[in-house]
Amino acid sequence: MRRRNRSVLKKIDWWVVTIYIVLVLIGWLSIFSAVYDPEHGQIFDTTQRYGMQLIWILGAWFLAVVILLIPARIYALFSNLIYSFGLLLLIIVLVFGVERGGSSSWLVMGPIQFQPAEMIKVFVSVGLAGIMSRPHFHIKTWRGIFQVAAMILIPAALILLEKETGLALVLSAFVIVLYREGLPGWIPVTGIIAIILFLLSIIWDPLYVLWLCAGISFFIGFLLAGKKLPVLITVALLTGAYFLIPMLLELFSIDLFAHLERYQWFLLVAAPLVVVLLIVAFRRRIVYLKTLLLAFVSSIILIFSVGYVFNNILKPHQQARIETLLGIDDDIYGSGYNVHQSKIAIGSGGLTGKGFLKGTQTKFNFVPEQSTDFIFCSIGEEWGFLGAILVIALYMFLLIRIIQISERQRHSFGRIYGYGVASCIFFHVFINIGMTIGITPVIGIPLPFISYGGSSLWTFTLLLFILLKIDASNE
Repeated sequence: MRRRNRSVLKKIDWWVVTIYIVLVLIGWLSIFSAVYDPEHGQIFDTTQRYGMQLIWILGAWFLAVVILLIPARIYALFSNLIYSFGLLLLIIVLVFGVERGGSSSWLVMGPIQFQPAEMIKVFVSVGLAGIMSRPHFHIKTWRGIFQVAAMILIPAALILLEKETGLALVLSAFVIVLYREGLPGWIPVTGIIAIILFLLSIIWDPLYVLWLCAGISFFIGFLLAGKKLPVLITVALLTGAYFLIPMLLELFSIDLFAHLERYQWFLLVAAPLVVVLLIVAFRRRIVYLKTLLLAFVSSIILIFSVGYVFNNILKPHQQARIETLLGIDDDIYGSGYNVHQSKIAIGSGGLTGKGFLKGTQTKFNFVPEQSTDFIFCSIGEEWGFLGAILVIALYMFLLIRIIQISERQRHSFGRIYGYGVASCIFFHVFINIGMTIGITPVIGIPLPFISYGGSSLWTFTLLLFILLKIDASNE
């Protein structure tokens, strides 16, 4: 047993361990600086957040040692059980969860408090690696896509019921894992296009977005037409004339169907035309035309559902954050306050920063959640551009190293799990830093290894050291 443990210590990737320790210590010092109070100046004071974070850090390191002692094959053998345990925890939270900060995602057992929604990243990573590494699994089949989609969407739905939208969105990062393992490229591309259409439908009149979709569809059709180009040109001319009817009627002040809204005109005109085009596509077996029509109809459904989703499903503070991000409502005293103050703090740091414990924006509590979601602005203010770049560089090096570890695995389980770890860390880093500088929406997710909180630190420690154990046992 001792020989095995020594072998693991020799094979462990110490570059990753070093970066992990450095990030954790940067986080601890940043938390101390963010909530520093001269009356409680001791960094080991457990009545303050920095003192509690030290306890979480020591607990995380103990957890890391335990993980390194557990045989790596356990995760592959019991992947289904581990994933099921994660779902069970989420269900328990729905029944016995305690509400904190508007979210009912916390379990409290005496002095112990933790957030299973944070830890679901570990369970989903192991579960996906388990099912996708089986010999009979094929991601390019509809059955395979349905299996992995269910494994991601079920916990995401449970987390949404706990009012943790940000942590539910994190699970979308696993698309990177699926794409690496052979997921058809059109699926993630479709998702990206859907997000763009959703945002455009908030900014613009939905009718303009529909015209944009129609124009792009025909442009792609012309590119793919080949020998069937005359057919498509004829259809395009008919379509153009067909859509010009309501404009001409309005131009000459003809009140025919004047009671219809503009978008209703569009649908009235588009419906029979789509039917005709479908008949042409099926009779002449024009595959690309079928695909374009399906995409066009899907875009119409999406665009006209945006209003309902935005006004009835999203909460008021989520609506306000999206409007602020898109520049629709620049409310620096309301929904945009956090980001506005964060950008001021980061900008005031200049090249080299104001120095440790000298951040005025931080000291006078201008930035809410400065030790959790907005911890990066404290780093930017006190250590400046150079300090911020150093932290980003550490994350980039860590991600590159994790991908290298994943690619050198002899078994697919380790590779898939490694990409799951990289995807989760990348999503958190990109969104968290992005929201502090105003380029991504504020969805309330922590910065890995740096933000205050035991659930987050322990989750990322578990993710990382399970991978290191699998890599050290790679045979």
